[in-house]
Amino acid sequence: MRPPVLRRRSLQVPAHHAAFTRLVRMATTVDGQAPFNDQALVDAENGTRRLVFILEPQESPSAAEHLVGAAIVNDDELELVIDPEWRGSGFGREAAAEFVASASPGLKAWSHGNHPAAAALARRFNFSPVRTLLQLRMPVAAAATAAPVFDTFRPGIDDEEWVSLNARVFASHPEQGSITVDDLRHRQADEWFDAGDFLVARDDDGRMIGYNWLKIEGELGEVYVVGVDAPGRGLGRSLMQAGLERMRDRGCTTAALYVEADNVPAVKLYRSLGFTDHTIDVQYELAHPHQNDSSQQPS
Repeated sequence: MRPPVLRRRSLQVPAHHAAFTRLVRMATTVDGQAPFNDQALVDAENGTRRLVFILEPQESPSAAEHLVGAAIVNDDELELVIDPEWRGSGFGREAAAEFVASASPGLKAWSHGNHPAAAALARRFNFSPVRTLLQLRMPVAAAATAAPVFDTFRPGIDDEEWVSLNARVFASHPEQGSITVDDLRHRQADEWFDAGDFLVARDDDGRMIGYNWLKIEGELGEVYVVGVDAPGRGLGRSLMQAGLERMRDRGCTTAALYVEADNVPAVKLYRSLGFTDHTIDVQYELAHPHQNDSSQQPS
């Protein structure tokens, strides 16, 4: 087969944005899982990671582009999706080969939903699993009916304090702990953002000590990120209970969240509230690119 054509594209170009949105929507519908995480999308939007279109090869240079997949990539991270209608064509394998050919050991790649095709590519190109992220869900109706009342986030006032607190809470987390004020404000511009869904706990001096940021879209409410400055005092449970009550008030029927599988205290808390397993994301890390089957590299 002829290898796909890889071209860098910008989400600031309306035609590119529309094509990319259609691709993501199709993959999400078929897989039941979004192919890119929110931080990857933010980075693609602001240009800190490259958005690469995977295009069907054309006989004529003037032929219209036919998008068959896309990747968001930098020197350290790769996320890639192929249009469900084009899966099995070899385009995913060939595109991955090209990315890996120029990569160094340590390149990380997410498989959202632990997709079997991603696992096959990982084996082929000498990636090993290094992280497991659980998505847990529960019926909102099963949540307790009484919960503490917390303040809500004040955009433009609380931004820097929240970023500072979030960085302390997630100091060892490679994605969440690196969120900047610009990242936060980008998310505030998203259609789903509602400051009333961003619960904030403060101490007697008004200092922010915890939060539960919800992402509510229709009947699905996600605990987008929850954190406390001093765990072990029950504040995390109280924020979770308040978040579930907020979801119920907003008409959600299902609550969802993501948690690292090895974060035992958090997993224990969420399961005690009624959350159960839904899907699994796996992050892979590239070991030695030179060990890959060079016969699969596109010419």
